[in-house]
Formats: sequence, C-alpha cells, structure tokens
Amino acid sequence: MRDLLVIGGGPAGLASALHAARAGLEVTVWDKRAGAQDKACGEGLMPGAVAALEGLGVAPRGADILGIRYLAGRHAAEARFRAGPGRGVRRTVLHDALRAAAHDAAVPIEQRNVRALTPHSDHVAVHGQRFRNVIAADGLHSPVRRQLGLDARPSSRRRYGLRRHFHRAPWTDLVEVHWSRTAEAYITPVADDLVGVAVLTSSRGDFAHHLDRFPALRSRLAGAEPASPVLGAGPLRQRARSRVAGRVLLVGDASGYVDALTGEGISMGLAQARAAVAAIAAGDPQRYEQQWRSITWRYRLLTAGLLHATRLPPVRRGLVPAAVALPPVFSAAVNALARPA
Repeated sequence: MRDLLVIGGGPAGLASALHAARAGLEVTVWDKRAGAQDKACGEGLMPGAVAALEGLGVAPRGADILGIRYLAGRHAAEARFRAGPGRGVRRTVLHDALRAAAHDAAVPIEQRNVRALTPHSDHVAVHGQRFRNVIAADGLHSPVRRQLGLDARPSSRRRYGLRRHFHRAPWTDLVEVHWSRTAEAYITPVADDLVGVAVLTSSRGDFAHHLDRFPALRSRLAGAEPASPVLGAGPLRQRARSRVAGRVLLVGDASGYVDALTGEGISMGLAQARAAVAAIAAGDPQRYEQQWRSITWRYRLLTAGLLHATRLPPVRRGLVPAAVALPPVFSAAVNALARPA
C-alpha cells in the first residue's frame, strides 16, 4: 500500500507531490491530461508564491512584477511590493517547471482519470488500488469533492474569467488592474514580448466585447497580434463543506475558491499543499482543516469583502479614487496580499 496518491497534476497537485517526496512519502500523481496544462488565469505570482516555489527548487522563467496599479478613467493608484518582486509566468511555463521538478524527485505522473474512490478507516481505495491517503487537487469543479458529497450550495452571483495573450512588449513592471462598471481587466507582463490580459466579470459577452469597456487598454493593445486563444473559467465562486473526508484532503481550487480578484490563487494552493502533506506525514490528516482555515482566512476575508463592496455602483466607482487619495491604505492592502500564506 502506497503512502499517498495525488489526484490532479496542476500547480497545487505537483507542489503536494514535491512536499511529499521531501517528507519521505511514497507518492504518485494521477492526472487526466497529459503534458503542460493551460488555464484561464491571471498568471501573476505574488512574492509569497515566488518564495514558496523557490523553496521547492522551482524558478520558472518570466517577467519580474514589482507591484500593482489600479486604473479607472483618469485615476491611477499604485503600490510597490516590499517583500521583493513577484513574477509574471505563463501557466504552461509554470506547469513545465513543476513537472520537471517532480521528474527530478522521481515522482511518477500517470495519465489516469479517477471515476470513483472509497475512503476507509485505514486507507482509500481508488480503482482497485489502496493508498494510505489521497490529496485531491483536481481543480475548481473538483470531481472528487462532488463524489464525496463535499460540494456546498453554489453562489447566486456568478463570476467568470477570460484570458488571452498578445504579442506586445510590456509597458510597465506592474500588474495593471483596469476597472469598468461591470468588469476588471488584469494585464500581466509574462515575457519581454508578451502580455497576458485576463477579464473577470459577471456579465455576458465575448472577450472582445469586454475589452471594449476599457478604452485605455484597447489603445495600449492597438496593432498587437493575439498570441493565444481565448480561454475561459468559471463560475469562480466554489464552496466546500469541509476540506477533509477521512483520509482524503482537498487542496488548491478543489478546497473552495472565492474569486481571482486579489490574485492569490497560486499562493493559496502552494501553502495548502505544504500544510496537507505536513498533516499526513504527522499521521493526523484531520488537522489540515484548521490549518486550511488559518492559511486562507485573510484571502477569504479581503476577497469576499472587496467583491461584496464593489457590487454597489457608488463603491465601485469610488474604489480607485479612494486608493489614489489614501496611498498608505492601498499599499498596506497590496502588501498584505503579497505576504507568504
């Protein structure tokens, strides 16, 4: 009987496998897809995520990010990271770097789709095989979470993400967040000649339709050729009733997700991976639930609060002007999010 099966080969799953290998656990990764996986995400790693990856010996190439800039009409507010740079990294580049590290650590990665698993008191049965523990890092719409009956009631307000890259030299070393009445657009430098543009919105429309809501951004991208297809994700808000079911632990987006608004997804997934493996190595998987709450409380509080407040048109219109008027407050908020989880 092997120590650990990780279901899902994205960043959270591969980080879990790397932590497990370092802890001396016999670990295997099963993923339904082969090779590097692209995904509709902002692709900006906060300084805390960069540090967590470096702790695993992973340093994906990309573009340094020195802070965050909010823009709305003629208003612009920016805050620099105090803890060192973040990094803009193509999702496929990040995935390749993590897979290479897993290969170097002799972690087997198999292309397998998990259709059923059964928790027992001393093991988890998965397709006729027995594992002492399972980490499910199988994404936003986690099949394992659903199979175990851990899905909570979905949110009534649905938000979606769209992302495309453009052949264009970055015009700033910051992540820009453009605000409109119904959407936000995130511009992330990911290479010397490439920027990623991600749109978050609760309204309908294709990528071009939403981009038209940001005239200044449209002007910046004038003449730039698309470098990737449009990818979508959502609904973003996903709830889980618990992160632990016996010896099965939910990690990353599978464990519950608020929104991509604050750009902390990878940071949260990496911190959860470390905590889940530590709980398993200590022989106490149940303690992960409290650790998950401790890791994510700041993200959940700030993200949910900002989402709730900006549903109100006056607050949404006044957010960036307020950040301009109160730079210490804006800087403190940005650097709170930039800290390691």
